Amino acid sequence: MPWPLRWFARVLTVLLALALVLAGVLVYTVRKSFPQVDGTLRLPGLTGNVEIYRDKSGIPHIYADSAADLFMAQGFVHAQDRFYEMDFRRHTTAGRLSELFGKSTLGTDKALRTMGWRRVAERELPELAKQTQDYLNAYAKGVNAWLSANPNASDRSLEYSVLKLQNGDYQPEPWTALDSLSWLKAMAWDLRSNMEDEIDRALALTKLPRERVEQLYPGYPYDRHSPIVTEGTIDQGRFDQRAEPRLRATAALTQAAKTLDAVPSTMGTEDREGIGSNSWVISGDHTAGGKPLLVNDPHLSAQMPSVWYQAGLHCRKITEECSYDVTGFTFSGVPGVVIGHTDKIAWGFTNLGPDVADLFLEKVDGDTYLYKGEQVKLETRQEQIKVAGGAPVTITVKSTVHGPLINEVIDSARPSGEANAVALQWTALTPGRTADAIFALNRATDWQEFKAAAALFEVPAQNLVYADTTGKIGYQAPGRIPVRDKGDGTWPVPGWTGEYDWRAAPIPYDQLPSVEDPADGFIVTANNAVIDPKRYKPLLTKDWAYGYRSERIRDLVEEAIKKGKVDAAAMSKIQQDSHNGFAETLIPALMRVDLAGPGEQARQLLKTWDGTQDLDSAAAAYFNAVWRQVLLLTFNDELPEGARASGGDRWYEVIRRLLELPDDPFWDDVTTKNLTETRDDILRQAMASAYQELADRLGTDIASWRWRDLHQLELVNGSLGTSGIAPVEALFNRGPFPVPGNKDAVNATGWNVQRDYAVTAVPSMRMIVDLSDLDKSQWINLTGASGHAFHDNYWDQAEVWARGGLLPMYSKPESVKKAAVHTLKLTP
Repeated sequence: MPWPLRWFARVLTVLLALALVLAGVLVYTVRKSFPQVDGTLRLPGLTGNVEIYRDKSGIPHIYADSAADLFMAQGFVHAQDRFYEMDFRRHTTAGRLSELFGKSTLGTDKALRTMGWRRVAERELPELAKQTQDYLNAYAKGVNAWLSANPNASDRSLEYSVLKLQNGDYQPEPWTALDSLSWLKAMAWDLRSNMEDEIDRALALTKLPRERVEQLYPGYPYDRHSPIVTEGTIDQGRFDQRAEPRLRATAALTQAAKTLDAVPSTMGTEDREGIGSNSWVISGDHTAGGKPLLVNDPHLSAQMPSVWYQAGLHCRKITEECSYDVTGFTFSGVPGVVIGHTDKIAWGFTNLGPDVADLFLEKVDGDTYLYKGEQVKLETRQEQIKVAGGAPVTITVKSTVHGPLINEVIDSARPSGEANAVALQWTALTPGRTADAIFALNRATDWQEFKAAAALFEVPAQNLVYADTTGKIGYQAPGRIPVRDKGDGTWPVPGWTGEYDWRAAPIPYDQLPSVEDPADGFIVTANNAVIDPKRYKPLLTKDWAYGYRSERIRDLVEEAIKKGKVDAAAMSKIQQDSHNGFAETLIPALMRVDLAGPGEQARQLLKTWDGTQDLDSAAAAYFNAVWRQVLLLTFNDELPEGARASGGDRWYEVIRRLLELPDDPFWDDVTTKNLTETRDDILRQAMASAYQELADRLGTDIASWRWRDLHQLELVNGSLGTSGIAPVEALFNRGPFPVPGNKDAVNATGWNVQRDYAVTAVPSMRMIVDLSDLDKSQWINLTGASGHAFHDNYWDQAEVWARGGLLPMYSKPESVKKAAVHTLKLTP
């Protein structure tokens, strides 16, 4: 062989060898952290043997003889699959992300330290029941046993190996009960209701008169969309299902909005209107099995891995000391099951959305603030934030009687007569008992025990639907909901007068709406209004979802019942419904407008469209593009950026009313000189602009347009998946997946008109519980059980989820063991 070829062959051989070595190292590093799921492991601290069965999806069912062993094993299993996620979350909730990632996360840490989630958890822990504290500590022991057995970065997960390149000195601390409690504050934050609406109203008021801002927040349409509870009122100090009612500062706010924006959305999404959920329960009188069906799908942000972790927690023998036999969805980092079923009852959550947070405008002068005619000294504390690769940063957190000041800069040189700061009062900043509630729900056996457990679920306030094996169905609204002496919580209010202060006690639990075995045989909740204020006096909120999803579910349930006995397949079909509830209102208005050219050809797609937003619908693609353009053209010229339309069902109601007012000032584009646009001008331009947008993106062949080509979901890892380093992001992110639906379809795949059609919020899981035979129940998670990139269970459920499929939700020992492909035994 000539020498040039010999040298080329040698170089090529060396390069191939290096590539093989590198690939081998990468594979070894990736697989080294995969958990042991078969055989036997010693777990110091156990009092007896524990068995863990995993099915092909990696979903664990844990069997133990004592509750302490059960929750210790749960901590161990969560750590096996999701420790990095848990570690990242606790740094988030404690305002310590900069210890991991350096100065890039300082803004987030400052916001979290200002609100003090971790400090609240510190006050909350000693107030919990001793049993709850014991279980939290047992869980922490399990996490720490795993952590001790995996001391190296490559033992823990791929994320730690990548993080070591940037922050080589980092070592995770032992897990504590406070780490679990702090995560519950994150859950409360993401489901906190209308705080952003308060700021948006105030920001809009800087550009528009109040009456025009009010147009953007129409009242709930009780005449068209039913509330959850349609009967009962408060009678003799208690809610009675059978009773009938008797008649009877801009700059600081802008800074506050920036602070709130810096708080990460741990469960939710950047688009607050994307947060929601569906749940409904149907009496056994209407089901094929003769017992209730309970359905739930919470709508949260699309995270990688999913916020949920499926698991079964089983005492081998139910005793007073070990009383748990529960299967459902858990949060990694928190013991117990959040949503699911025991061997006797099932429950589901949707966000109740009461107004539990108020923004108080304050007059701050130096280190004091005005309150009821006196200058009161601000409470202050120092918070030191450690920063990887840099010097620590110290901030001063200031608070009034209402709560922490959340605007980042207080200009004390301003005249004290002006509001120059914003304080946040929020129910979750007071210690509560939600951790107690989780364990009480997990061991409840009937309606009364369930209601007693729900009474402890203080934040976030949720709609709880219920069913049991005796055939009972029910609904309960729990939560700590404030009572205001003045105001309705929709606008920021003066803090210095004291007249808008909250009363010391919230709405009593016994006065919160509740329903038991309603006459029509089903209950539907979808973040819609809980009860008509004409029959219920305490103010829950004025900022509900507007009932498009709930009314559609009610219609579909009633339709299914009329056809005969319903089953899980019928419920799954409803969960997959992608009908656009506003199409029937907007399309007739579009059809009445004069239009020519290619826009008219595109409009023909809508003539026979039934509103179904499936993947291959050209009409769905065009309609959503038109809807986007309608909102951009109508409102972006007048509303400040923070208050602009996102596209949710509130904007359905706004546009519904504006369609009846063809000359309303909102239709006019204030940026055009010597021209006043009307409704038809904007609708015409929206259709033309929508055509041009889709032609540019999808081509000029209208028949070839597909909703799937616009509306796609990317699963993004919550930390390293947004690093900005493409090779790192490729390791942890997955997708995209085309998905049907839209934000206020039952299949609620939300997107924000201000950005693109990319999906921002999804049904984060789906569950159908069959109380006639719990082993016929079904579930699906958005991604998978594992948090380890490249593990078989990292995203194996995602494709099933995307096509609307479900997996068996086994819970009986014989079914669990039969489905198991892995068995791990833990010994003391």
